[in-house]
Amino acid sequence: MKFEGTDAYIATGDLTVAVNAAVTLERPLLVKGEPGTGKTELARQVAQALGLRLIEWNVKSTTRAQQGLYEYDAVSRLRDSQLGEERVHEVRNYIRRGKLWEAFDAPEKVVLLIDEIDKADIEFPNDLLQELDRMEFHVYETGETIRARHRPVIIITSNNEKELPDAFLRRCFFHYIRFPDAETMRRIVEVHHPGIKEALLATALTQFYEIREQPGLKKKPSTSEVLDWLKLILAEDLSPEDLRRDGADALPKLHGALLKNEQDVHLFERLAFLARRQR
Repeated sequence: MKFEGTDAYIATGDLTVAVNAAVTLERPLLVKGEPGTGKTELARQVAQALGLRLIEWNVKSTTRAQQGLYEYDAVSRLRDSQLGEERVHEVRNYIRRGKLWEAFDAPEKVVLLIDEIDKADIEFPNDLLQELDRMEFHVYETGETIRARHRPVIIITSNNEKELPDAFLRRCFFHYIRFPDAETMRRIVEVHHPGIKEALLATALTQFYEIREQPGLKKKPSTSEVLDWLKLILAEDLSPEDLRRDGADALPKLHGALLKNEQDVHLFERLAFLARRQR
């Protein structure tokens, strides 16, 4: 069971090593990187490449670790008892299985994605330590212990919004997805926009990396954003000459695909204003 990337996902050598090391060690793979660098998509492509079913647990700021195991709906049981429902006598009718339970109970090996774990409360990772380590948990309402039938491949993503606890990090294999260099980006673009003209691609990528390296930029455009930008460029049938900027026109064409806040738009507008004054 080896991951080597897919036709739809360009995986660098160090990323494939990280995935295969985590699979071999049977430890969760913790993937960090800028938003838009393909962390979530990695889990989907690993599942596809290994021929495994994917179970996604999308973490939000209100998500609790317990929800990944199960939830006991005491309110529904109380209501049913007041209505004289027969099902009230079986507590299992009020247990809602979470994504971890689903992964543990799967009849075959699966890939479990715990997406954007850093969105949740700081205690969230700590509350999952034992379950991810031992691959089991206890259901207090029924007295049963749920053990993984097959140890899932676990991929955990983080946008690095907050530090994760050391005890949690010790249980993971870690990989940071660096932002793609120009050559890797060319390969990524070719997957999504096959046959794009070389002159157009060269001009667009040169401009894209110049924008990313602009001092004072609050949010650097990501891989997903340059792909959207190129899609718009192709749809508008723009030429390399259309994309070129001079000092008086510092904003890139279709800049709304790349610049996602007013501070960055104002930054390029100020650059254009300063360039006009110097003429």
